[in-house]
Amino acid sequence: MYICAIRISMKWKELSSVAAWQAACERSCELPVIIFKHSTRCSVSVMAKRNVESSWEYDPDEAEVYLLDLLSHREISNEIANYSGVKHESPQLILLKNKLAVHHASHSDINTENLRQFLNRTV
Repeated sequence: MYICAIRISMKWKELSSVAAWQAACERSCELPVIIFKHSTRCSVSVMAKRNVESSWEYDPDEAEVYLLDLLSHREISNEIANYSGVKHESPQLILLKNKLAVHHASHSDINTENLRQFLNRTV
């Protein structure tokens, strides 16, 4: 018997303004928010993004996912770092719950197993 699993693709929401970042932060009071800081010119960033997309069973009711293009919007990354206290790195994944950064990882430390653990924890 052959079973075909259907994987829901990541529906990244673009963070392209400080107002969008602030709205995402507010949204984290209702649903966890994941921000992926991404540089399209960096092979490590491209690989980390691809690994997240391919290894995570994404459920849009579980979290909202945002993509921040660092080449176009570095000022938003600076706002996130100032607000959260998480030093900017690239690539970087930050998980927000109730406006707090409850998990962050960068470079090769970005993985969905750790993310899943923090998603399931209560703040």
